[in-house]
Amino acid sequence: MIYASDLDRTLIYSLSAIGVPEDTPGLVPAEIVDGRTVSYISRQALAILQELAAKIVFMPVTTRTIAQYRRINLFRETVIPDYAVVSNGGNILVRGEVDREWRAAVGRLVDNGSAPAGEAAGIVRSVVRAEWIISERYCDELFYTYVVERGLLPLDEITRMAERLDGLGWKVSLQGRKLYVVPESVNKSDAILHVRRTVRSEPMAASGDSLLDKSLLAAADYAIAPCHGEIFAEQQAGLVELDYPFTKQSGVFAGDEIMEYVQKIYNNLTALGVGPQ
Repeated sequence: MIYASDLDRTLIYSLSAIGVPEDTPGLVPAEIVDGRTVSYISRQALAILQELAAKIVFMPVTTRTIAQYRRINLFRETVIPDYAVVSNGGNILVRGEVDREWRAAVGRLVDNGSAPAGEAAGIVRSVVRAEWIISERYCDELFYTYVVERGLLPLDEITRMAERLDGLGWKVSLQGRKLYVVPESVNKSDAILHVRRTVRSEPMAASGDSLLDKSLLAAADYAIAPCHGEIFAEQQAGLVELDYPFTKQSGVFAGDEIMEYVQKIYNNLTALGVGPQ
């Protein structure tokens, strides 16, 4: 069995996303930068993850860059996965090292299927004013991340911008204060399916909260999402009708329900003699 999961706001939570005071019992530091804890995981979720990771293929799947992923202490010291999908699928780490063949293949797909990065950035800049942008990064030579003043963004114009970029092979996702502009070929599902073929383990469970996770969840046999984030907002607004469950809790303790769901899937499959291997 494979369990592929988004990280931020799904399994690990920054201080702005945990949804409870930082001194709440049951929180374990997941990421420490310069001696300061910048993200947490629920103790209960971690305990289940540790138990399952010893029996199945666990894969973190994240939009974080290679460097941002590598700074997560949790996956260097406590749960050390053989595979990790980073850069929103643009890179795969195999035992911590970049899969160069995969990165080259993605690069060719981007060159053939999307407008040049500079053209995409120019369209963003024509809509999102400089004073609305707190920071801008071209991540791992693959996609753009803008930290923005969310309250100042004209959402109707952002929607039209997204439609224009979609026609040029670029996808737009607004998650809190972060605006992602990503080539269509840089996606989590293609990377996960590649690893799935490599490890030859079936079936697959997945979890995630954002629009960039929708392809990941759609590629899985079993999926769950927390009751926060873009996917939940779409469901609540009646824009989509999804057949996978949502957690009852939001914030960091949604991770408990997510891991309990994955554990239940594993136990059911084991009882049937299917999948876990």
